[in-house]
Amino acid sequence: MELKDTFKTIAFPSPEILFKEKNSKFFGYAFPVTKEEEIKNHLELLRKQHFGAVHFCYAYQIGVESIQFRANDDGEPSNSAGMPIYGQIQSFGLTNVLVVIVRFFGGVKLGVGGLISAYRTAAQLALEEAEIIEKTIDVHYQITFDYKNINKVMRVIKEKNLTLVSQKMEENCRIEISTRKKNAEMVFDIFSNLFEVEIKKI
Repeated sequence: MELKDTFKTIAFPSPEILFKEKNSKFFGYAFPVTKEEEIKNHLELLRKQHFGAVHFCYAYQIGVESIQFRANDDGEPSNSAGMPIYGQIQSFGLTNVLVVIVRFFGGVKLGVGGLISAYRTAAQLALEEAEIIEKTIDVHYQITFDYKNINKVMRVIKEKNLTLVSQKMEENCRIEISTRKKNAEMVFDIFSNLFEVEIKKI
């Protein structure tokens, strides 16, 4: 079985979409996120932007190997908003993404079925507007060596097309590299077998 080392996410925040259902307005947004703090910021900005909206329902999924997710109904009937939104994140196969649907109540109750359908549709429209990209799952290593060994280290980095994340070149050199997960073991082995070179995962 080939190791899966790619994931899908969105490149940029999506343009605002508007879905209307029986006078209620649903504004939909999708944001790329990697940390929970970013979610709070997006929600605060939307609350300022949509002053007077009743519900800010959202769902997010963060992580690639260990997944964190949350679905929030924000005062709507249980599971009528957050889970339909989260269902769309799953059906698009995305992670590191936050979808927020802002609802302005239009005076007509939609009922639980109507809400599920409206939130699901608004989330789908928001994600359809987003640019979906594929990224690789990368593993980062720190390599430590004496300056005299720099050439052999750099040769491997070049040959294996590794990404140099950071470097500190003194008498004792320390560099950080990253590589796709499926190549990680091979890269680790190559550096482990180099004389006077230390490698550790970070």
